Amino acid sequence: MKSVCVYCGSRLGNHPAYEASARQTGEMLASNGWRLVYGAGDVGLMGTVARSAQTAGGRTFGVIPVHLLNLEVGKRDLDSFVVTETMHERKKVLFMNADAVVMLPGGAGSLDEFFEALTWRQLGLHAKPLILLDTEGYWQPLVTLMQHVVAQGFAGQNILDYVTVVPDVPALEARLRAALS
Repeated sequence: MKSVCVYCGSRLGNHPAYEASARQTGEMLASNGWRLVYGAGDVGLMGTVARSAQTAGGRTFGVIPVHLLNLEVGKRDLDSFVVTETMHERKKVLFMNADAVVMLPGGAGSLDEFFEALTWRQLGLHAKPLILLDTEGYWQPLVTLMQHVVAQGFAGQNILDYVTVVPDVPALEARLRAALS
């Protein structure tokens, strides 16, 4: 079974499209038989994507550090529920159990997870697909920042090639199908 790690917010955000895309992502993962790997929270977009995957019959693998069990309302009814000691451990376990990485809208935590995976890719430590779900253009400032980093000489053009930006869940599904087949 292929597994897709989804980084996303522990909040819902201000636009209804964010929650809708999280729900659609969970359903899409389940319909393709791909296991959801995520941060094990039952709040925000994290909770939405997990509940949607479960409702659609999908398998789930959640990883949460002990200090976030209450804050992120650790979702204990997952197929696999792992509690780690640290955030660093969480990121490692999430990444090691995934064949692809997708980032939905989120905040600092999601960005931290994404940049670690991107840095590992830049260093040649993996070749897993890294996909930004750009719901309502949410990630355009990040794309602009990455282009700026390249333009200013702090990274090579290849860093942009490591990241695929898709506008919606059907495009995400198509990209994942191409990458995971």
